[in-house]
Amino acid sequence: MIRVTDLDAYLASFDGEPGYLDWAAFGPLSPAVRSEAQGDTELLGSGRRTSIDLVADHVREARELVAELIGGDAAQVVLQPSTTYGLMHAIYGLAGGLMLGRGEFPSLTVAATRASEALGSLQLQWLDPVDGMITPDVVREALTDETHAVAVSLVDFRTGYRADLSALRDIIGDRLLIVDAVQGFGMVDADYLAADVVCGHGYKWLRAGRGTGFAWFGDRALERIAPVLSGFRGVEGDLTVDDVPAPAPSAQAFSISGADTLAAARLATALREVADVGVDAIEAELAARASDVMFFADRYEVPVVTPREPERRAGIVTLEPAPQDAAPLAASLANHGLTVTTRAGRIRVAPHVGTGADTLRLFGDALAAFASARVW
Repeated sequence: MIRVTDLDAYLASFDGEPGYLDWAAFGPLSPAVRSEAQGDTELLGSGRRTSIDLVADHVREARELVAELIGGDAAQVVLQPSTTYGLMHAIYGLAGGLMLGRGEFPSLTVAATRASEALGSLQLQWLDPVDGMITPDVVREALTDETHAVAVSLVDFRTGYRADLSALRDIIGDRLLIVDAVQGFGMVDADYLAADVVCGHGYKWLRAGRGTGFAWFGDRALERIAPVLSGFRGVEGDLTVDDVPAPAPSAQAFSISGADTLAAARLATALREVADVGVDAIEAELAARASDVMFFADRYEVPVVTPREPERRAGIVTLEPAPQDAAPLAASLANHGLTVTTRAGRIRVAPHVGTGADTLRLFGDALAAFASARVW
């Protein structure tokens, strides 16, 4: 298996064509992940028990690496098909008041609404700040005695705002803190142990492809969240067919069926790349690339809604041009071969640590062309 051991090798592993600035939507698979997937596919075609078991062992490896990056125990980690699956396990097992932003990614808002409607034991407490950012002050002002849990994105998919998990923990006290970490896991050095549930997915920034989700449940979560969506794999020991045992006391309880071992292989490979380089090194490089994007936006007077402070952002930089400028700017970016996400008049630019000077040059050229044709 290919392994990177330093930042230079990690940067060199970004081998895609210039122009890709959409890592918050999908991360093209790394060479190491592609190589591992191809090799493991051949192993699973052999029919040999040793080969099948070798691939299956990636489940253990992936759980251990997720736990390592969080700072927890592998027994608290369960692999999931996606972030949404992990969040649903957590939310459907809650009772009482759940506080969350109305503008959160639908993985949170839809799961919370469905759980509230279906079970009747969950009361939703919506936050709707003007700028969409769930800051500690917003949460502090909205807390009530009925609030039993708070759900938040580590990095907001619309604005790129990065939540302060430590501050949120101080404010909410003993309540549960559920975190959708898909837009920042492995890219920013967050205080994950301040949370009770951390859910993520490897198909964006980790470059592991679809099906590589995971969830970590801390001790408080394991005590308070009922494993409602628990399947036959959510028990301890071997398969039982004559009775229905109790859910496992570990995070295994929040599993439904067997893990996808090929997906686990891709996730483990991607996580090993991150662990070998170090999250702190990746975070510093990603902050620099986001600053490069902001530099060009400022140069050509395109408003940025993403916070400027490095500790309050990750890799997402959201531009908010004037309404009449949104379409021309999006067109200029597309005409220069750049891939970004355009939604509701905003343009989300998401570089990665391996975004090179050629891509940034294209970005600057696109903004220059747009600015030269802009009518004030």
